[in-house]
Amino acid sequence: MECWHCDRPAHGTCRFCGRGVCREHAKSMPFVLEAWPKDGKLEALVVGDVLHCGVCKPKKEPVTLDKP
Repeated sequence: MECWHCDRPAHGTCRFCGRGVCREHAKSMPFVLEAWPKDGKLEALVVGDVLHCGVCKPKKEPVTLDKP
């Protein structure tokens, strides 16, 4: 697999979209692995520095999907 940006060999894939990324172009972002309600609040298990391609734009808010 090649890097999305430069076509050199990729060292990993973006956790959000799956694009290949080399070390030079790799970015990082937090990723919510799981969330659950507890005592009237929402708790989450977050992984800190997951690989991000820098191209895709993960949404900050939930998106409502229409039923098929």
